[in-house]
Amino acid sequence: MSRILIIRLSAIGDIVMASALIPALRRKWPYAYLAWLAESPGASLLEANPRLDEVIVWPRAQWRRLRAERRYPELWRSIHRFVRRLRERRYDLVLDLQGLAKSALWAWLSGAPQRIGLASRESSRGLMTRVLQPPRSDPRIGSEYRYLAEWLGVEASCFPMDLALTAADRQGVRQALARHALEGDYAVLCPFTTRLQKHWFDEFWRDLAEALAARFGLTSVLLGGPEARTRGERIAYQVGVPMMNLAGALTLRESAAAIAGARLLVGVDTGLTHIGTAVGIPTVALFGSTRPYLETDSPLTRVLYEALWCSPCRRRPVCGGAYSCMRLHRPAHVLAAARSLLEAAR
Repeated sequence: MSRILIIRLSAIGDIVMASALIPALRRKWPYAYLAWLAESPGASLLEANPRLDEVIVWPRAQWRRLRAERRYPELWRSIHRFVRRLRERRYDLVLDLQGLAKSALWAWLSGAPQRIGLASRESSRGLMTRVLQPPRSDPRIGSEYRYLAEWLGVEASCFPMDLALTAADRQGVRQALARHALEGDYAVLCPFTTRLQKHWFDEFWRDLAEALAARFGLTSVLLGGPEARTRGERIAYQVGVPMMNLAGALTLRESAAAIAGARLLVGVDTGLTHIGTAVGIPTVALFGSTRPYLETDSPLTRVLYEALWCSPCRRRPVCGGAYSCMRLHRPAHVLAAARSLLEAAR
């Protein structure tokens, strides 16, 4: 293969886990032209990676705005330029990691003679030349992407995720921490997702932050997107020790840099939590309604998951808003897991 396109448009966590394919494909085809098509902001996690030759950003938000403003000629020209750009690359192979109609369409429009879909849904299967169905029983992180790598002939027993940060990303974090007068070591807390059933409880975050400060001298830093700022302020207000709310204050890569510089991360099933594993810091992952994995390649990641009869319910909780699976993660249990990881990291 001389020209390969990876398509994983979103979400952040899936892009993080799928990034393990980058070094895997480089081992198989070291001189291939390797590109990735993604939406913003997920594309930003890939743009600094020296093992990718190109990151193509699908301007979906821009197209939606043009359509809403009824600027149809401009919209058509933008779409035409985008498709032409894809076809000009003359890819030999496209890997559609998303398996949806929107990703399959770009795979087909690329004109690549080989288009492999990963667990493609019915609406997208017909646009693929081959569809792979990875087993659901594999408990390892990024198991579906490992399956694809092995199908392509790449040994993937060790399958590290591949994120790259710049000096500017790290400088942005240092400036943000300095503005809040943070000195010394800190822990990153990642409480925020778009799905309530994946959340841990505010009072539990409060108890954990206070215990991390008392036991380990760690100041807690909240990370998340702009939509999480208000809840971050609410959590910080309840905590009886200094806490820094940086939700919405950093770019995605700056958030990754903040994670890389932390002594510990505790988070729910969100992309930022998976970044903790990717950059190799002690990470405690709290799963309940979802269970993306139980095993990781990192000895410094601990997955806490207590299965109930309804677990994992994913998008269809039946507990009436009690979220009982997440309530099983008591702050004392999380603190004990954090302690063992911090000791292992010494």
